[in-house]
Amino acid sequence: MSAGLYGVGTDRTYKQAGFGAPVRRGSRPAIVVVDLTRGFTEPSYPSGADLTEAVAATTCLIEAGRPADVPVIFTAIAYTEAEATGDSVTWLRKAPGLRGLVEGSDAVAIDPRLPMRTGHDVLVVKKGASAFFGTSLAATLTGLGCDTVVVCGATTSGCVRATVVDAVQSGFSVLVPRACVGDRAEGPAGAALFDIQAKYGDVISLDDAVRYVSSVPATSARRA
Repeated sequence: MSAGLYGVGTDRTYKQAGFGAPVRRGSRPAIVVVDLTRGFTEPSYPSGADLTEAVAATTCLIEAGRPADVPVIFTAIAYTEAEATGDSVTWLRKAPGLRGLVEGSDAVAIDPRLPMRTGHDVLVVKKGASAFFGTSLAATLTGLGCDTVVVCGATTSGCVRATVVDAVQSGFSVLVPRACVGDRAEGPAGAALFDIQAKYGDVISLDDAVRYVSSVPATSARRA
């Protein structure tokens, strides 16, 4: 379950509690790309960091799933001017650095290095951390016939973790390719991945994720 990030004692405690069992991988996955917008992937923005490696890995995964028509759903945090400057969004009082994520600005644009197909891939706009909270994501995945979500994106300790928790609570198996997620700091990211692996989904390699999405029968994906 763990490579010893928190020591043998912690690993033993989690194993005794019954955590860390592998998830059941379904036959109809979707790739959910959480908030890989310029405001998060570019260090020039207050909310951003250099997530070049996560963007490249996510691009590889998306392209691997294209032949089987594996659905790709992108998310973006975007606030109206009133929300960004006012007090209606409680989260922004705690995280005022996100006030720059204003609708129509470059900060909320999907990173142009990602192979997003306009008019084909779904874009979900959200106001909170989880891609499920207050959005149509669960209904979209159900409508597509999906049973498993492969979660990529940013940040690992924030919106990715929140999305993973809501995904499994919504009835979907969850996979998180380690190379496809990114954060501002290593410590919080490592803790989040440890927690995800223990309780909510499988943290896997990029190679494993690529093999999985590329092995989905195209007819099954298209039917979904």
